[in-house]
Parts: sequence; structure tokens; C-alpha cells
Amino acid sequence: MEVILIQDVANLGYKNDIVKVKDGYGRNYLIPNKYAIIANDSNRKQLAENLRQQAKKLAQQLADAQALAARLAALTIEVAVKANEDGKIFGTVTTAQVAEALDKQGIAIDRKIITIEPVKELGEAVAIARLHREVKAEIKLNVVAEA
Repeated sequence: MEVILIQDVANLGYKNDIVKVKDGYGRNYLIPNKYAIIANDSNRKQLAENLRQQAKKLAQQLADAQALAARLAALTIEVAVKANEDGKIFGTVTTAQVAEALDKQGIAIDRKIITIEPVKELGEAVAIARLHREVKAEIKLNVVAEA
């Protein structure tokens, strides 16, 4: 079954993508939860018209995302966490902490678009922000102990 995604769905696709899914997944999960609609001729024509009208807007969003990615690449964000004397931290660095540290720098990014590998020690780490379907930005983190 082919469906047109209405929202971004993790590990499946982005908004306005036409994807092929199993019938049960589409009919029992995606369509009832308003994540997708059936990709019939009428809906495909409507999608094509919507994409044509949004082309200029999407180009501007891509340019903004690329500018933000360049700004993030130049930054090193400092995240303070509780740690012992050996440099091991209690817990891990979360996406919420990264988003909060970025907010202090004047960059507002939703924590949901940030991914980070588990950080267990003080030092440098990297987080990835999916700013646009074509733009991913690396955020350099400096994990330090709280005073």
C-alpha cells in the first residue's frame, strides 16, 4: 500500500513523501493517527498542487536551515553536569540539556530534532540536529563538571 505522509514519521519518511508500507501498518496505525493518507489519484494531484505552491517557501526554509547549520558548526556548547572526581558523570547528557544550552546562546532549537550518543564521561562530545530533511548539523559539546 502506498500512503502520503501528512507529518514526519521517524524511520519512515518526511511530510509529503509517498512511501510504500504494509497494509496493516497503514490502515491500523498511520491513517487513524493522521500520520498519512492513502495515495490515490485525487490525493496525488492535490499533493502535486500543494508542493508547487510551497516550492518558494521550502527553498527559504532550506536556506535558513543551512545558515543555522553553519552557525552551529562554529559553536562549541558547554554543558555542566554532576560528575565524580574520576570524570565519570552521573546519568548522561540529554537532548533537553543541549537544547537549553543552545537557548542560552540565543539559538532556539526543539529538543526533539536533536540526537546524541550516550555521554558517560567529561570531555568533548557531538550531538546531531536534523534541521531540515537535507540538512543535519553537528553540535560540538564540551561536557564539564558542575561547580
